[in-house]
Amino acid sequence: MSSDAVQIRPAATIMLVRDDPTFEVLMVKRHHQIDFASGALVFPGGKTHAGDHDEAWAGHVTGWEGVHPAERPLRIAAIREAYEEAAIIIAADHQGRPFCGDERAAAAREAVAKDERPFLDLVRELEVRLDLGALETFARWITPDMMPKRFDTWFYVVRATGEQLAVCDGWETVEAEWIAPSQALRLEEAGERTIIFPTRMNLKLLAEAQSASDAIAQAAARTLVPVLPVVERREGGAVLVIPPDAGYGAIEEPMSNIRA
Repeated sequence: MSSDAVQIRPAATIMLVRDDPTFEVLMVKRHHQIDFASGALVFPGGKTHAGDHDEAWAGHVTGWEGVHPAERPLRIAAIREAYEEAAIIIAADHQGRPFCGDERAAAAREAVAKDERPFLDLVRELEVRLDLGALETFARWITPDMMPKRFDTWFYVVRATGEQLAVCDGWETVEAEWIAPSQALRLEEAGERTIIFPTRMNLKLLAEAQSASDAIAQAAARTLVPVLPVVERREGGAVLVIPPDAGYGAIEEPMSNIRA
């Protein structure tokens, strides 16, 4: 790798879905001062942290043995990001009841988000176990090599648990909303929302489902094809192309539409 190559950072994104009573997904609006996807409507997510790799997590999750070791930190990161950005923890107590949040989780949120307190420490205090097995792999996208920041992002879909409310954190995210995937796409097309290319493509795929359980079943049935978009030249200009067998159909996105 050349000395000026952009490092590819592992990341995870979580698509929380529910039927309330219609099919919806949780999306958050990025703060306009954030340097990546500022102002955009996204799914909660971000880079993995060192604490996500702690082997001590084995005693504080369910589904540990059923997840490939390389994927465990990604699923932990996805759950942590949902907590940091939307105040939702995908976990259950010792009786198997979904964790719906409490004052301890609310009070620790900023410290966890700022890496001042390990997420694992909070989970120990709450006496809950993260549910790694509840997450179904939805997609994997790798940022093209011409972008200033590159991520190897795993998308996971999971049914929202309990009655925990989604609350934005105020510094990375400024709004949180449950929205039908098709409605989010209509708002983006009308110019009422900003949605970056990978998020839009996964919203379109998600919109093919009729319910939360259908979305999870469809994801489980798909063969995971990593998506590394490439730039190709056309008569009308450069376009971004993704693998035709990745499940999104034949996609050619004009480079003029791509934003970081």
